[in-house]
Amino acid sequence: MRMLPVSDQYRIEKDSLGEVRVPADALWGAQTQRAVANFRIAPLPMPAPFVRSLSLVKWAAARANGELGELPAAMADAIASAALEVADGAHDAQFPIGVLQTGSGTSTNMNANEVIARLAASRLGAPVHPNDHVNRCQSSNDVIPTAIHLSAAIELRDTTLPALTALAGAIADKAAAAGAAVKTGRTHLMDALPLTIGQEMRAWQSQVEAAAERLAAVTPRLHRLALGGTAVGTGINAHPQFAARAIAHLAQRTGLALAPAADRFAALASQDTAVELSGMLRTAAVALLKIANDLRWMNSGPLAGLGEIALPALQPGSSIMPGKVNPVIPEAVAMAATLTMADDAAVAMAGASGNFQLNVMLPLIAHALLQELELVAGSARALAESAIPGLVVNVERISATVARNPMLLTALAPRVGYDRVAVIARRAAAEARSVLEVAVEETGLPRAELAELLDPARLATGGKPHGR
Repeated sequence: MRMLPVSDQYRIEKDSLGEVRVPADALWGAQTQRAVANFRIAPLPMPAPFVRSLSLVKWAAARANGELGELPAAMADAIASAALEVADGAHDAQFPIGVLQTGSGTSTNMNANEVIARLAASRLGAPVHPNDHVNRCQSSNDVIPTAIHLSAAIELRDTTLPALTALAGAIADKAAAAGAAVKTGRTHLMDALPLTIGQEMRAWQSQVEAAAERLAAVTPRLHRLALGGTAVGTGINAHPQFAARAIAHLAQRTGLALAPAADRFAALASQDTAVELSGMLRTAAVALLKIANDLRWMNSGPLAGLGEIALPALQPGSSIMPGKVNPVIPEAVAMAATLTMADDAAVAMAGASGNFQLNVMLPLIAHALLQELELVAGSARALAESAIPGLVVNVERISATVARNPMLLTALAPRVGYDRVAVIARRAAAEARSVLEVAVEETGLPRAELAELLDPARLATGGKPHGR
């Protein structure tokens, strides 16, 4: 075999295919270097939360292997210590392989194995093999699905759910502070019966809370891990107690209620739980997009639009029109929600790419799912911190508008009939007068009775007397 030249910039590593020239200062080895050379489609790095969860899996595996006598105690300790160093983010730059790689994620698994092996060998003062030692009792086929579930579960608990909870709280606070004002409701973007600002906002709050409930409901399935299935689900080459011990270590370290998957064959062959979680994130994104668009419409104007609220002025809105201010946070949230929906489509298509005993789009699922969790969390935080608390309700504008709303006459229909009410509504609109004034002239009913019937605040309570 021809030997590759060595220089100060490179060293020679070997794998089952032969020699590979690796950058001298890189912690990775031959298999990672081959993947770097092979996968150049697009610069999409594997998500940092995924890499760190993968390293936690390696830590737990080393602990279990040491306890079970699968590895010498000193070697197991060195591997575990090195894996935690990687999990803490100290070596993120040592993971150069992107998302668009081999569908099993083997390249990233070997990247982790090689980096951890080199770090562990330095600690131990003796060779540590990436496959024989770091990857002991494991396969990419069970490790990568395990890391997908683990990273998603951590991000969901620590980032996404708290962000949605904070947004629901911010909306509740604003509804309590500014919610008594009565405004014109809209269906089909057309004037409808009145409601209060609080009722409108509390509907947003309910959407956000329901989104969080849906996401939380996925967690029992997300906590079931494929580890221990090795290559096709049989668990070949793994100690019978390996998975239970390793997953117990992960549960203790993360505080999550983790457990082995009930059917490891299914856990390797399918990614149905990832698809389920993605669908719930899409639903959350739909809710956030609805809220963002409501805010944009309500803020529109200030003269020619609805002008019902004023969002915080965060930055100039035009490079040519001085004084223009745009609803930048709702616009950014709308884009993030749209991207979340696109990621969900990618996860669904990738989830359908399980062939027999293995899904072969695992890195794409990891990338898209973790990006969805980040986008939903970031959108919720942006609304909770930079939009909802600072919005101001234009009470004068919405009060003037609601007084002229012909839909108030809906309450009069039981007294004088639908057709007669339609005449009053058309006349009030044509003459640009309040519906109360025209109703007094058209019906002959006492003004006080009409004023009570057409009171916007009364109608906002479903027709019950105001204050009850």
